[in-house]
Amino acid sequence: MTVNELKGVGPKKTLALEKMGVRTKKDLMYLFPRDYQDRRYITPIVQLEIGKAALIRGTVRRVMKDGYRRGRKRTLRLIIEDTSSAIEVVFFNAGFLASNFKVGSEMYFYGKPALYQNKIQLTHPEFSSSEGLQGILPIYPLTKGISQNEMRKWQKEIVSLRTEIQDVLPQKVVEENNLCPLEFALRNIHFPAGVEELRQARYRFIFEELFILALGLAMMRKTEEKGIAFATSGATEEFIRRLDFSLTGAQRRVIEEIRRDMERDIPMNRLVQGDVGSGKTVVATAALYKAVKSGFQGAFMAPTDLLMRQHYDNLKASLEPLGVSVAFLSGSMTQEERNSTLKALASGKIDILVGTHAIIQPSVEFHRLGLVITDEQHRFGVNQRISLYEKGSHPDVIVMTATPIPRTLAVVVYGDMDISVIDELPPGRQKILTKAVGTGARDKVYRFVAEEVEKGRQAYVVAPLIEESETLDVRSATEIFEELEKKFRDYNIALLHGEMKQQEKDEIMGRFYRGEVQILVATVVIEVGIDVPNATVMIIEHAERFGLAQLHQLRGRVGRGEEQSYCVLISASAGEIAKQRAQIMVESSDGFYIAEKDLELRGPGEIFGSRQHGIPDMCLAALVKHIDIMEKLRGEAIGILAEAPNLEGEELRPLRDKVEDFFGRIDRFSL
Repeated sequence: MTVNELKGVGPKKTLALEKMGVRTKKDLMYLFPRDYQDRRYITPIVQLEIGKAALIRGTVRRVMKDGYRRGRKRTLRLIIEDTSSAIEVVFFNAGFLASNFKVGSEMYFYGKPALYQNKIQLTHPEFSSSEGLQGILPIYPLTKGISQNEMRKWQKEIVSLRTEIQDVLPQKVVEENNLCPLEFALRNIHFPAGVEELRQARYRFIFEELFILALGLAMMRKTEEKGIAFATSGATEEFIRRLDFSLTGAQRRVIEEIRRDMERDIPMNRLVQGDVGSGKTVVATAALYKAVKSGFQGAFMAPTDLLMRQHYDNLKASLEPLGVSVAFLSGSMTQEERNSTLKALASGKIDILVGTHAIIQPSVEFHRLGLVITDEQHRFGVNQRISLYEKGSHPDVIVMTATPIPRTLAVVVYGDMDISVIDELPPGRQKILTKAVGTGARDKVYRFVAEEVEKGRQAYVVAPLIEESETLDVRSATEIFEELEKKFRDYNIALLHGEMKQQEKDEIMGRFYRGEVQILVATVVIEVGIDVPNATVMIIEHAERFGLAQLHQLRGRVGRGEEQSYCVLISASAGEIAKQRAQIMVESSDGFYIAEKDLELRGPGEIFGSRQHGIPDMCLAALVKHIDIMEKLRGEAIGILAEAPNLEGEELRPLRDKVEDFFGRIDRFSL
């Protein structure tokens, strides 16, 4: 059942698919399209519009094999005619394709018409001699070395598997919620028979995912275990008095909510939401200080080595003068350094350990862990958070995020947690000046970047894709990087993206942090990153392809120093929704307001033409569109657990397995 049994999947394709998490044919079947192209209708050639993709069907009238030469390769030109008109089809450097076309044969072509020397052309369109190009075609997420045609071919090859896959949803749930059968859903999620069939299939899988989430959250909430009742001494008040700056009212309120939680004997499980720059770290530091003063240790987990080291530096500077020992643990330490740290931690000589996921390894033992904090918690899997939690005896838990989530949505997504919101920024922070422009202003924008760099400042340039796409007319990070290297030869420019190894990413971010790199071209991998106070410019290419909340997160990478900072949104879309979203970003710097507007604009979503890009979690994307379903499913999940608390029984076994796939072992649910 492995993917290398498929036709055309050799060692290289197998490795590429593994990078996408696809190892078996079932994995492949559950790799759902990220979008669809509506190619149901054939457009007469005379009605073609410049720049608007269309499907045509016509007769091959001429095949010009001996066309123009480009280097050693030939250019192939065809004349295609239908009852309305004729058009030239061009394939540069592709004379070898000539054998696919015979004069008098009927062919299908799909592509974007362009104007060349006052003539309309189709350049490098998709083509077929059958109706294979017609219909609603899936667009899959890809990686380097895999094409859309290959992915579609493999999906068709495994079609017989649909009847062999067991439904995880109990039949009663399927019937009561009018869900389509699993086999129907699997067939129409990949190759829809029509819009209604696609709607039913998508709804079925969204329902299933939200149902699994609702069950997992409900099982997490059902614990009645005893936790730590921390001392009621004035530790937090003492910590606040010693600060050399004043806290905001919101910070004081959240610290008080945490203090009350810590002094109860019920395990705290609190989400702290704070907009970019709102001061979440000082709130976490106050909680850690209280834990240490009560005789316990604290653990602070961050998603990257660089962010971990930044938290370590801040905690060390704040707490060591107060007699609190702070250490860090990372995968880059020598074995000797690691062993020394582990020994001190187990003996209780270290009060607070800061680290990446390295601190959840089995060899890491705490003397008396009382408080666990994770930063940017959506970057960690549930299993990772539980593994850290299990290193103590029911410790208190704080998870922090700078991703603003509308409160109505947060209550559902984080239904197992209490929620604190830091909705106030420290005084003195300058508003980031934001401007939205079209692609025609790009040269002017990059001249402005050069002016800022000449002043000694630094800039980010963010693109939605790593490399060029065969289906999207979008500037990639690689393309922009190569362009800027030629344009700004006197500056150090670096490229950063998610497919790099963590060590390489950390090294590049470190150089940017130290000022050795002036312009950092990146994908959204920098959405969560370290503070670089000297960075004053954020350029976001193809801003229309990002969600509002994500644009706000990216903008928050600048504006962390004393200098005025700027964010420029370059959009290739003139659509009404794109304009509305850009205007919201220009007018507001309030992350929670932006998140609410994001939810409003997203609406029920569209099947054709992706409105949003880059929501970091597929489940969240479904929740944004279907929060009403999730609210209903919470009650349904609680009802099922009332009858079968651990999903015991043969009928519920597939459901239990799915929940464990998503959350980890059910018997570990203790958050």
